Amino acid sequence: MYSLPKLPYAYDALEPHIDNATMEIHHGKHHQAYVTNLNKAIETLDKNLVEHSKSLESIFEKMSKFPEAIRNNGGGHYNHSLFWSLMTPNGGGAPKGKLGDAIVTGFGSFDEFKKQFSDASMKRFGSGWAWLVVQDGKLVIGSTANQDNPLMRLRGKGLKGKPVLALDVWEHAYYLKNQNRRADYIASFWNVVNWEAAETLFNS
Repeated sequence: MYSLPKLPYAYDALEPHIDNATMEIHHGKHHQAYVTNLNKAIETLDKNLVEHSKSLESIFEKMSKFPEAIRNNGGGHYNHSLFWSLMTPNGGGAPKGKLGDAIVTGFGSFDEFKKQFSDASMKRFGSGWAWLVVQDGKLVIGSTANQDNPLMRLRGKGLKGKPVLALDVWEHAYYLKNQNRRADYIASFWNVVNWEAAETLFNS
């Protein structure tokens, strides 16, 4: 059975950039619902699929074989768990180390990387996520719809790779504070990015 991870900081710790009320509802209600519904969906699985549901990564490896409820809720649980770890109080600034070097090499400058990542976040129509991933040894920016992620083996085209950075652009992530101003929310995100966590993912 999967469970809701505890946040590594208080709900109000990301203020004024990400507000307390949003964090409380986003983590305690939205993320909890994904966990609850994922566990319920796993209980209905065919026995042949149960053995592949021991970890989210093993589910994603065979995503096309699982029902939509597993895809939506398993993705929601994984994506949010990653997202919380990629934010931190007093975060932001520019990344250092190997990730910082790779961003400058891949995009020309950190500012150009921010522009491209922000553009991907803005252009994702409706609900979804923006990602920085390692794909074939290179950093790639892209987005996925709903609760899909780059680890999912799905039929057809789509962003694939190892996640390094993720931004939730569902309205529930920002509507209480920013209403329909997604651009303001994206700008706020740069003040709380946990680059140390992203560096760890990049080097793993």
